[in-house]
Amino acid sequence: MTGPLRVVVADDQALVRTGFTMILAADGIEVVAQAADGAEAVEAVRRTRPDVVLMDIRMPEVDGLEATRRILTGAPGEPRVIILTTFDLDHFVYAALSAGASGFLLKDVTPEHLVAAVRMVRSGDALLAPAITRRLVERYARRDPETAALHRDLAALTPREAEVLRLLAQGLSNAELAARLHLSEATVKTHVARILAKLRLRDRVQAVVVAYETGLVSPGGRRDADGG
Repeated sequence: MTGPLRVVVADDQALVRTGFTMILAADGIEVVAQAADGAEAVEAVRRTRPDVVLMDIRMPEVDGLEATRRILTGAPGEPRVIILTTFDLDHFVYAALSAGASGFLLKDVTPEHLVAAVRMVRSGDALLAPAITRRLVERYARRDPETAALHRDLAALTPREAEVLRLLAQGLSNAELAARLHLSEATVKTHVARILAKLRLRDRVQAVVVAYETGLVSPGGRRDADGG
């Protein structure tokens, strides 16, 4: 993607907003608005149309979860949302991922990781911090008949695509997928892109959530047929 990267920072702590803004600005990333609660975040997003939103999960009035739901309505040009939290395993974070967030960061993230994360999700990737996100999904995902019904087009996946989705749900990177399946990374990227398109998903985080909630992968079960 071209053009300046534009971000909204939403957090009820002024020091957090200011600190993140300074870190991003130092790396050439433009913070187009700050918000102290979820309602302000929704309004700021509608007004400024950023590429990425850094969203605190717990804020007064309208919390980050509800704000994420309101922002990610399926409208064209919606931004990517990164959830900010002080807890690495929080059911609110899982709910936000289910609502469409592209990942989450702990608030004590390093400046380098913060910048890399914002750039990563803007490029279309997801913050699938491999071990922690899989652990989060395994802990809170439940097979949901309504979700399964919504994604009945799982049957539209080819056997290879289903295999890729199962491995992707473990948090494997493209390079790891390529090595496991003896494919090129370019081929893996093509498979992942087709999976997201067929299932109408935003990114890899959404694919992981769907894989668990539809029962393609079982929380607490064996990681794959190879036992790896």
